Amino acid sequence: MGRPGRDIIKNRVPHLRNKLALDFIIANGENSAGGAGITASIAKELLDAGIDAITLGDHVWDQRGFDDDIDDLKQVCRPANLPDACPGSRFLIIERNKFRLGIFTVLGQHFMTPKPGSPFRTADKMLEELKDKADAILVEIHAEATSEKIALGWYLDGRASAVMGTHTHIPTADATVLSRGTAYITDVGMTGPYKSVLGREIQPIVARFLDGMPRRCPVAENDARLCGCLVNLNADTGMAESIERVSIPV
Repeated sequence: MGRPGRDIIKNRVPHLRNKLALDFIIANGENSAGGAGITASIAKELLDAGIDAITLGDHVWDQRGFDDDIDDLKQVCRPANLPDACPGSRFLIIERNKFRLGIFTVLGQHFMTPKPGSPFRTADKMLEELKDKADAILVEIHAEATSEKIALGWYLDGRASAVMGTHTHIPTADATVLSRGTAYITDVGMTGPYKSVLGREIQPIVARFLDGMPRRCPVAENDARLCGCLVNLNADTGMAESIERVSIPV
């Protein structure tokens, strides 16, 4: 979320990779440019900091000109259930030590703009497309409705290695390995300033709730944290052995 989120990534990710022996680091970067969208230069900044793959969400096109840049960013993918005519990759495959991790994002359909295709049917198609290309598959569900996220987790249990929820910025307390071996969490949480309202300065947001008037709502700055999850996959089966929430302050 904005510069505070980018700064903590740059300051902490290299150390965390070494300390925790992380093979893959994936980040949703859709709020990294001033809290709305991403630019090519910011994507490169995050990749240079040690991120291996960047996913996006409903704010994918918020920054002017990013639709012209995304095809040149080989470690960035846009949501798979946007129209086929949209630029950008629908999935990514990253590899380390001959282990291939497939990654794709689907947008939820409830309370979201734009209106995407079905995340369930799209996930079916993507899993089929990736089954011979990847040893494990991480699915991101970028959605507003918790019920939609949870339903997708159960729908993909045993077929996806992990189903990770994003979009609502608040980390949830339901990280678990489902009965058939899929790691699941409803929302991994925001990397950014938590003395805020979803990463924005508090007072302008409160004022908007009080009077409904539009006003500028800048990205907040204080209490930055790196939030996410650690997922341990079995290299032989590709399924999850554990999932653990992390919240690391500045």
